[in-house]
Amino acid sequence: MSTAILTGQPVPGSSLETDLRSLGFDVRTAADAAEAETLLAEVPAGRRVAVVDARFVGHEHALRLGLTDPRFPLAAIPGAVTAQPAGRQALTRAMARESSVTGESPAGGTTLTGSLADRVVVALEAERADGADGIDVYRPDLGSLVATVPDDPQARNEARQAVAAVDDEAVRLKSAVKARDGFFTTYCVSPYSRYLARWCARRGLTPNQVTTASLLTALIAAGCAATGTRGGFVAAGVLLLASFVLDCTDGQLARYSLQYSTLGAWLDATFDRAKEYAYYAGLALGAARGGDDVWALALGAMVLQTCRHVVDFSFNEANTGDPANTSPTAALSNRLDSVGWTVWVRRMIVLPIGERWAMLAVLTALTTPRITFYALLIGCAFAATYTTAGRVLRSRNRRARRGERATRALADLADTGPLAERLAAVLRNTARSLPGFTAPAVALLGGAAVVTTAALTGFGGPWTVLAALLYVPASALAVARPLGGALDWLVPPFFRAAEYGTVLALAANADVNGALPAAYGLVAAVAYHHYDTVYRIRGNAGAPPPWLVRAIGGHEGRTLAVAVLAALFTASQFTVALTVLAVAVALLVLVESIRFWVAAHRGGAPAVHDEGEPA
Repeated sequence: MSTAILTGQPVPGSSLETDLRSLGFDVRTAADAAEAETLLAEVPAGRRVAVVDARFVGHEHALRLGLTDPRFPLAAIPGAVTAQPAGRQALTRAMARESSVTGESPAGGTTLTGSLADRVVVALEAERADGADGIDVYRPDLGSLVATVPDDPQARNEARQAVAAVDDEAVRLKSAVKARDGFFTTYCVSPYSRYLARWCARRGLTPNQVTTASLLTALIAAGCAATGTRGGFVAAGVLLLASFVLDCTDGQLARYSLQYSTLGAWLDATFDRAKEYAYYAGLALGAARGGDDVWALALGAMVLQTCRHVVDFSFNEANTGDPANTSPTAALSNRLDSVGWTVWVRRMIVLPIGERWAMLAVLTALTTPRITFYALLIGCAFAATYTTAGRVLRSRNRRARRGERATRALADLADTGPLAERLAAVLRNTARSLPGFTAPAVALLGGAAVVTTAALTGFGGPWTVLAALLYVPASALAVARPLGGALDWLVPPFFRAAEYGTVLALAANADVNGALPAAYGLVAAVAYHHYDTVYRIRGNAGAPPPWLVRAIGGHEGRTLAVAVLAALFTASQFTVALTVLAVAVALLVLVESIRFWVAAHRGGAPAVHDEGEPA
């Protein structure tokens, strides 16, 4: 239960107490600042507490946005301020400060001038501005919602009329929809999924429950695709679309009811990848039942889509906190965004998740898995080329120095193992004397060499092992100095493409039943680890522990290990070895990931809601 302290004289006919109680607050009243300070001290330290002016007039949803969002330690709207446990000390200091500076009335009480809540907010912001150990006060964008503290009856009457003129629920429903989304999601799903989100909220369902339902629906869709029958393919397409509707609903439910959490953000992001890649596997199994082996295409689609995401993550992390990009490419992009139709065209050609899943669903129902994968690969390849080229052009003339957080994030995304890590320490002085483009150049050349060798020299030869051995020092040189160069954000995607591409090439050349499915499992396990790293960084939780990265070998260690396995074993034995490696990696990363996120949730980690990437 949260506590709201109403300050000042109650206003007859006001619904403020009722609104606060409906939002889960235990309401207490204070006649003056001194009494408010006393009541604040009595509230248990683990509770959220709000200070609200009794004269407040506004929409209930304005109070909800300002006082119940779990993501921010301190938040405020006109006439109200709230603190979670992390912001409690700051609120207590500000309250004490206001209580001490307020003049004494003849009766010995404290004379309140203006809104106490607003004066407390000013004190909190002053503390932050003075460089003290303060906390930012979050102010939600209320849009057309009303939140004010009238000074006289006429102003109160005008405020009440303004409240009546705006449909609180309509605003709440509209704000539940993500501000920036793809064309298919915006026009074909969100117009009705928001009402499904409201239905879920009114029945007490949580976003995590809807996320889980979306996962189960997608897994059933994958199972239908795996039957290999036309009826199964049609059912798979329908269920995949239903899963996507639920996927949109969980985020809209979180925004509608402000049910944000660290665990929820991780589940939402992780399950999206699990659903899509499980569906690829279902299509491949269904095709195999019909005598068509498309496992290489399924694995290629997963590799390409994962590398696309790594490009997105690396670029965004590399430019976090940087000043606005002033390159000609950025200027052209801004001009295009000012023209309505070009915005939607640009969002569609990058094949975001809505368009991608719609294409998968329709093609699955109407064509074959092979045609579906061909279309997916062509679309994703075009989208990857378009987005990566644009980001390279944006980065070429970059002059701003990359911050420590960005270089640390890129180093974590690189997933360097013990072999390259030790060599990087030896090569550090050498790397400092090399040109700025060295890191992405050697990562690209080393990765291209090992993938090309694995693809062209056949299965079981020593050349892939030699190329993998050379890939280790190339990887070490790429990360021997901080990744602060203009194009250094390309290093993690190049590493991902090298590792995944090597596994794909060797499994395809093995040319035995089970090799490609085993490779699919291994890449899926490793990709999960890489996605988990991204979500930890986004949640400001740091990278996975060093022992985990070392235990699973790092990208260069796994690449070398797979090359050695191919050289030592027959194709059938190689398949078994890949399966064992996939299971071992999956167990390690899953157990550690689940342990971490559940512990973070139980430990009261700051709530987050990651809007995610359109792709």
